Amino acid sequence: MAAFMFHSSFFHSLFFLFAYLCIPLELVYIMLKLTTSVERPAHCPCIDYRHTLLLLGSCFATHIGERLEEAKFRCDVNPYGVLYNPLSIATALREMVARKVYTEADLYEHQGLWHSPMHHGDFSAPTHGEALARINGRLAQASDELDRLDFLLLTWGTAWVYEDCKTGRVAGNCHKLPESCFRRRRLSVDEIVADAVSLLSGLVARSNGRLRVVLTISPIRHVRDGLHANQLSKATLLLAAEQVAEAFPDHVFYFPAYELLIDELRDYRFFADDLVHPSLLAVQYVWERFADWCLAPETASVRQECEEIRKALSHRPLRPESEQYKRFLGQIVLKIERLNGKYPYLDFKNEKETCHILLNKSAKS
Repeated sequence: MAAFMFHSSFFHSLFFLFAYLCIPLELVYIMLKLTTSVERPAHCPCIDYRHTLLLLGSCFATHIGERLEEAKFRCDVNPYGVLYNPLSIATALREMVARKVYTEADLYEHQGLWHSPMHHGDFSAPTHGEALARINGRLAQASDELDRLDFLLLTWGTAWVYEDCKTGRVAGNCHKLPESCFRRRRLSVDEIVADAVSLLSGLVARSNGRLRVVLTISPIRHVRDGLHANQLSKATLLLAAEQVAEAFPDHVFYFPAYELLIDELRDYRFFADDLVHPSLLAVQYVWERFADWCLAPETASVRQECEEIRKALSHRPLRPESEQYKRFLGQIVLKIERLNGKYPYLDFKNEKETCHILLNKSAKS
């Protein structure tokens, strides 16, 4: 007992010391070896700037997709909005392949908005025409990219699904319809695997064997299902993911995002205020592991320069009308042009427009 009290007091004092010295928490954990490290997967993809990527799934896919976009990788992120269950994600991919065009019959009106049961609420609108324009425009864009796709990143969030009582179809989003409109059930491992294997077999063949898939399980817990039900759901997804990866040993890679947050970080300080979603620090931590394990080493210097440009543009000057700030913006434009000269496939259109807008504002001040 005395030994336990000594160790507790010792570590407690060390944490206060590190906090006083402003040493980052993740570095403290490394120094004290208070975490269980997640091992690097035996087989990892090697993604570089030549590749075209599509990310589908939970909001964790959106987090990683945003960072890939900031680093100027060519990627499309969640063209249906956030989707959580494997069957809805698979349905979205099949609709892209078929180049589906949504019609009014695919929508319904609820609480003053027109919704698609396959899409996130971001696509809902006061009129069916507006909703269809959003849905079909985004779907056509995603379908056009499929033939050039090199990597597909799928993030499964939950094995629980809601089936429409009238149609029997799994809803990607319930849009706050009454629970009585749906049957709730948990997908089985076999059900998920059979559907995923059928889908991926077709996609890999369609790409002449070029397509690679990165499969992850979202670390975000679905607490409204109940904590025990959430654990059963995640276990189902993990077992299914393993079987799918085994079915495609040369094409499917598993990235342990779930394990990194739940096992390696394993602390509520790495979660947001709702204690469910990961904090920005946790997302950054997982992103850095993803970059180390899944991105080609030669992309590191380009990613660093892209990050420097992003940070420079987010700078808010005290005197935007000053010559010094104008020179600062000019240097950003020159850096972008230099990078584009070396890597012409990097898209800096938005950054260039931002620089010119800021320069025009500065000139008028």
